[in-house]
Amino acid sequence: MTTRRRFLQTGLCTAGAAALAPGLFANEGANKPPTRFIFIHKGNGLFPKAMVPPSLSREEMEKEDRKESFEVSLTEHQLPEWMRPLEDHKQNMTILQGLSGKMCTTGHHTWQSSLGVYKANERLSSIKWATVDFELARLFPSPFEHIELACFPHGGGNARGNINGIEKGFSARGPQRPNYAFGSPKVAIQELFKSVSHDKRDQIKYELERQVLEFAFGGQSNRGRHLRGVEKLKVLNYADSLQAIRERNQKVDAMADVIQQHVPQLEKKFFADDISTTDRQVGHTEILLSALISGMTNVVTFTIDELGTRYTGIPTIENENVNLHDVGHGKGVGSLKAEEVREKLRHHHMTLVDKMVKRLKSVPEQDGSMFDNTVLLYFPDNGETHHSHGTEWPFIVMAGNNVRLDVSGKYIRLPSYGQQGHKTLGNWYTTILNAYGHPIPHYGALDTGLAKYGIDQSGTIEQFLA
Repeated sequence: MTTRRRFLQTGLCTAGAAALAPGLFANEGANKPPTRFIFIHKGNGLFPKAMVPPSLSREEMEKEDRKESFEVSLTEHQLPEWMRPLEDHKQNMTILQGLSGKMCTTGHHTWQSSLGVYKANERLSSIKWATVDFELARLFPSPFEHIELACFPHGGGNARGNINGIEKGFSARGPQRPNYAFGSPKVAIQELFKSVSHDKRDQIKYELERQVLEFAFGGQSNRGRHLRGVEKLKVLNYADSLQAIRERNQKVDAMADVIQQHVPQLEKKFFADDISTTDRQVGHTEILLSALISGMTNVVTFTIDELGTRYTGIPTIENENVNLHDVGHGKGVGSLKAEEVREKLRHHHMTLVDKMVKRLKSVPEQDGSMFDNTVLLYFPDNGETHHSHGTEWPFIVMAGNNVRLDVSGKYIRLPSYGQQGHKTLGNWYTTILNAYGHPIPHYGALDTGLAKYGIDQSGTIEQFLA
């Protein structure tokens, strides 16, 4: 379990640059809003066949079956039934098929793989570099830099059963530096919004923490003067982390009025330790939106479920305790077949995405809305299915009118694995990073298995660059 002291030491909330809020922009010119990114990843795979619009023509469906490259306009087609909550947003939507990720860890628990594009496991030494969400957070700095929320697994994976606490998450700040995620709406609100709490106990606790930080920073800084070598470096790094938290707190305090306006107003059930999984996801969605709209962060990563997440609260089977691992092996629940359970879960996820898009569209920003400057990605943690091979990694992308990627309003199938022109998860993230100001030649590890096909897998996906 993560203690408050350990939480501070890890520097989950390391300060970025200037405090950002709607109307207070500091990173791309005096009056230009930052771009916000929402990464939503799910466990147990995402079937490519479930992504296909049912209204494709016979010729298009034949190409789909052969996994040949093509694209069509979504406005001219029906969405799969489980995506129907997004029907009103089709002009802002992309269904992207054909990417691969065999350079990632696949299987049951993939840790930082799907965001870092390398093979990761439980050992910190497996974390090779910052995940893509952190790279983007540094391009669009904010007081909290990056916020991670998670519906942790009950067993296996990262949480080890502490599903309501602050635990090692699925993102990484840098080599051997895992991020830490909030496991419940209760702990997320307590930590993120404590500076503007009306509760006297919270106010006293926050002030005490500030004083402890001041004392610890002064003590560690002075201590470092009398040390040498590695020990001195450790102490100075710790002092730097404390200083970063102090600076973050100062920026958050300066934004108190704005943050106060956007504190999530959640019902009592969202603060219960035995909160249902679906309510946990709803609560995290509200916190995610509040953090973005208030300007506390510009990047949020949301592990909406993991293979070991035990689901409760699923519509029509609310009282069932659903084991996703069993569902992955084809076991039904009650009167529902395994695929029907999967569809219900995906549909619920899309209602949350719809809520995010609608809320951000309702917040004015310059000549449009906050959603105009937002990119949301929904994708599997481990590829195409329960026991995936990483040959396919489907995405749903929701992006506003100011997006710098030429993808919106389309169903896109890229050349399949081994075909000329095939692209990987690394190409996709390289494209996003380049589009938003990080001219990296290639992000992520390469797939050595593609070498025999003579495929150049480095660089951007040029057709997506607007």
